[in-house]
Amino acid sequence: MKTLRILAFSLVTLAFTACEKVFMEPNANSDPVATFDYLWNKVDQQYAFFDVKNVDWQSVYTQYRPQVHEDMDDEALFEVCAAMLNTLRDGHTNLISDFNTSRNDTVYYKMIAEKNINTDVVSLNYLTLNYQSTGGFAHNFIRDGNVAYIRYSSFTNDIDYNTMNYLVERYKYCQGMIIDLRQNGGGAVANIPILLSLFDNHGQKLYSTQIKSGPGHGEFTDLSEVNATIYGEVPDYFYHRPVAVLIDRGSFSATSFFAICCMAYDNVKLFGDDSGGGLGLPNGGELPNGWTYRFSITRTLAIDGQNYENGVPPDVRVLLDPAATAQGLDNVIETAADWICGF
Repeated sequence: MKTLRILAFSLVTLAFTACEKVFMEPNANSDPVATFDYLWNKVDQQYAFFDVKNVDWQSVYTQYRPQVHEDMDDEALFEVCAAMLNTLRDGHTNLISDFNTSRNDTVYYKMIAEKNINTDVVSLNYLTLNYQSTGGFAHNFIRDGNVAYIRYSSFTNDIDYNTMNYLVERYKYCQGMIIDLRQNGGGAVANIPILLSLFDNHGQKLYSTQIKSGPGHGEFTDLSEVNATIYGEVPDYFYHRPVAVLIDRGSFSATSFFAICCMAYDNVKLFGDDSGGGLGLPNGGELPNGWTYRFSITRTLAIDGQNYENGVPPDVRVLLDPAATAQGLDNVIETAADWICGF
């Protein structure tokens, strides 16, 4: 039985790094045309989401290849290659040189421009001055002590099983729990099973994944099922009461993985806006001129069989109401709390 462990993801990364070394030509021509063609071909053979992103990669070549010529300087070449990669609209796709790193403008701006949280309102009126900070979480009681509010702002913040046990113990008399992952841009996938340990993990299927395995756009390994980790003595007990998980367009990568895992739990429901997606694990290599690149080489299907690379939808869509914000209220939190209290 496969479990959601960092080892599995590390092995995938190592495997593709090894492949990259095999495919890399040791004496490859490093002029701009050769560099551009090398990058285009690597993406063409190994990228996982042409169909999901609805990208005609051959037409992208036709558009950008004429902009490359042998006497162009490095910055001009970088701009063309970065613009080509931007057509993928993938936040896990980057070009890295010694003078710049590209990032996808479509994903970046949507994460910021369409954020569904006002952190000042959350800090002042929900966490409040007497909130607790425990192992990467900020948390407190709301609704007169009937609902637990837990803010986890980044999966880069390490968490552990002792913290999970503490949260369950502190809020065991609440009617339910809100886990706020809005604008959580992801981080360490090793933290996903730890956060999931709050719930009743009995080996149920969480999602399926597959890896790009050949040069054809549709060539992947067979789907591999990922199941919830079965715990023994850790944690001491699970949280069976209702849990509302809040997401928005800034909930990216590891946060989207956590969001699709939530579909496997009957007591967990997603509130807010679509997540930012990012369900493909990235890998890459080195270009002939010494620059490096990365892009998504896996794809993931939720338990409903859908590919949510472009964003995991909430169970209950709630967009931030400016009128509520002006009154110091977060209507996403309020809607989630209403659900919990009426459960």
